[in-house]
Amino acid sequence: MKTNTFISTVDYARQLDREATTFRDEFYIKEEIYYMDGNSLGLLSKRAERTLLNSLQDWKELGIDGWMSGKQPWFEFSERLGALTAPLIGAQPEETIVTGSITANLHQVLATFYEPDGKRTKIVADELDFPSDIYAIKAQLKLHGLEPEEHLVLVKSRDGRTINEDDVIAAMTDEVAIVWLPSVLYRSGQLLDMKRLTAEAHRRGILIGFDLAHSIGALPHSLHDWGVDFAVWCNYKYLNSGPGGVGGMFVHSNHHGIAPGLAGWFSSKKDKQFDMEHELSHAETAGAFQVGTPHVLSIAPLLGSLEMFAEAGIERLREKSLHMTEYMMYLIEEELCEFGFEIGNPRENDRRGGHVCLEHHEAARICKALKDNNVIPDFRAPNVIRLAPMALYNTYEEIWQTITILKHIMKTEQYKNYENTRNVVA
Repeated sequence: MKTNTFISTVDYARQLDREATTFRDEFYIKEEIYYMDGNSLGLLSKRAERTLLNSLQDWKELGIDGWMSGKQPWFEFSERLGALTAPLIGAQPEETIVTGSITANLHQVLATFYEPDGKRTKIVADELDFPSDIYAIKAQLKLHGLEPEEHLVLVKSRDGRTINEDDVIAAMTDEVAIVWLPSVLYRSGQLLDMKRLTAEAHRRGILIGFDLAHSIGALPHSLHDWGVDFAVWCNYKYLNSGPGGVGGMFVHSNHHGIAPGLAGWFSSKKDKQFDMEHELSHAETAGAFQVGTPHVLSIAPLLGSLEMFAEAGIERLREKSLHMTEYMMYLIEEELCEFGFEIGNPRENDRRGGHVCLEHHEAARICKALKDNNVIPDFRAPNVIRLAPMALYNTYEEIWQTITILKHIMKTEQYKNYENTRNVVA
């Protein structure tokens, strides 16, 4: 649907809701709280609660036997959840594992696959990437005795919002060992062309991986078919696994059989793990890149959440998400044009992720005013208000209410009651 077919009335928003498919009743949602921060932390679903309680019950009833028995046996829980995640990223089940965190998993990827050789010592990233990824890359360079100032190549942004794929490709010289990029930029919501970038990296003999934090659960991927070498992600944003929920990792089957750079007990082949040998017989799947014991009570909610994604279908969720964000951008342009806002995300469907990047020089204090008016946004320095209507549980009327409240805040200058500085947790 084109933006010029929208109408800026609440009745029209309610009509869109009557026509939409939703899993809203599956979630714990407070009435008259407009939660637009699901791209930072997704809400709790009843199914996630149920599968968490199942694991607690298995522990309560079975004790140590919960590892192999019960409703949700723990020993191969990470592999089971990896297989359920695989369709969301276009992967084979054995290429996907639920383990660690984004940063820990990136350390694993680099410890395993970053092998500076001759003049191929550099890692390419981008200057708009999330800081944690850059911290990990710099730390790994230092472990190899290399200076980040020389061996980390940060692709510059032309506009301060987005990264041009041509600039990334231009940085793929014969001195580069690995390219590491976000699939979707966390501020602007730009979706990079992963297929093209992967093809160009491989044409030059370079490995390439992606941080899927802001794309998994929001849009389809084809990681296996594109030939992406590796990827990591968190599960607590669009996948609603809970605060601090265990992350995930993809390693292409082309690389299976390689020993993990960071080895641990759960790197083992399952049938060999309890042989207690000091020589590791590592798994021949993505399971090899696990390190420690699975955090059972932290991964259990993901099982319930993934059940919903299997029923909803990632393609249908993506279609609805694009429509919802397009509707939100229409309302912003219709209702907020006089207040100095700019939409910072790309407008094309194939170039944007799941959130709207709304820019304003008073963004921090506007976010505080929104929260005091029952809208939950997300602030990102220096000037970004991220608004993320979730296809699973947000409504078009909530989008309408959010923009209506924001307009009231600006018209009454209510935001001036707050300091234009971020809170400790933005």
